[in-house]
Amino acid sequence: MAEPVTKERVLDALKRVKGPDLAGDIVAQGLVSEIVIHKGKVYFAIQVDPARAGELEALRQAAERVVAAVPGVEAVTVTLTADRAPGGGNGGGQEAAGSPFTRPGAARDARHRPGGVPGVANIIAVASGKGGVGKSTTAVNLALALKDHGLRVGILDADIYGPSMPRLLGLKGQPQQISGNQLAPMEAYGLKVMSMGFLVDEETPMIWRGPMVMSALSQMLKDVAWGELDVLVVDMPPGTGDAALTLTQQAPLAGALIVTTANELSLIDARKGLLMFEKVQVPVLGIVENMSYFTPPDLPDRKYYIFGQGGGRRIAAELGVEFLGEVPIDPRVVEGGDKGRPILLDAPDAPAAVAFREIAGRVARRLAVLSTSKPPVADANITWVS
Repeated sequence: MAEPVTKERVLDALKRVKGPDLAGDIVAQGLVSEIVIHKGKVYFAIQVDPARAGELEALRQAAERVVAAVPGVEAVTVTLTADRAPGGGNGGGQEAAGSPFTRPGAARDARHRPGGVPGVANIIAVASGKGGVGKSTTAVNLALALKDHGLRVGILDADIYGPSMPRLLGLKGQPQQISGNQLAPMEAYGLKVMSMGFLVDEETPMIWRGPMVMSALSQMLKDVAWGELDVLVVDMPPGTGDAALTLTQQAPLAGALIVTTANELSLIDARKGLLMFEKVQVPVLGIVENMSYFTPPDLPDRKYYIFGQGGGRRIAAELGVEFLGEVPIDPRVVEGGDKGRPILLDAPDAPAAVAFREIAGRVARRLAVLSTSKPPVADANITWVS
């Protein structure tokens, strides 16, 4: 039986690769980080000075060759990156996952701010200040409703830590690599879809440092062959951390909408998310209040406001943004999501599905108004919003 591929064996192989200027090997110099091994595929990064990335391509290729020669290794992806982990380290004890999207030889300079995504007319972010408010469900149903408006729509699952789109859309398998380093997005119900969930097992925990989150999101935006899209809906991770900042730096967002519930704790976090997007000059399309009320099937005229009433509308008025609508609680939202059939498809006449279509109509109108001015790329020097 073949000996399993381990980080120790990968590091032993890399000790044969000399560092820049031949001053010792790259392991001894602490230049190797983010080693990930998944089903015979090895991913890792080599930390370099971004100004020397071009001349160090031979170093990357040498590292790739020695690891590819390790018995049991089926494929190797190596990146030259300027993202250095605090305190250095050789990566041998790291459990952070590397990005399968990493483009070989491409050094990342945090100050670089590219333009938009080729072929994509509008990128909108669906965000929330906290988890558990139904952000991903809102994102997928919004995307489907926009498609029903006649738009060409894609959805990017940017929730690196908890990707939901494979399950919500009933997708399995892995995207195919096409020309160059690009991946073809998966497709479901007329949507083009990309998610980290296609590239790792559902049970695999993603333990990422900030630079790797930013690198993965950049690659999912730029190294996927999206084709011609009217709208790319981005399902953001909850909160106001690296992912939100990365997207505003990597591409001009046409706008963002905030998903919240009516209770005060969610509204506090929703306010932070809204102010963060305003701070980085991303237009706020509005606020969606999810799980607003429950109507029992046998009492169709009754509404029970389990999480409070009117909170989303109130915070929208306070902050001067549009209130996009209320989505009622409906068990069919969860049931449809679990079987890969969002409620817009599984129960199109349900009140929740009707609410999602109305919200999509308001979003489409807001995008039409905002399209008269090109959305700015945010100041890449912003690192935190208080």
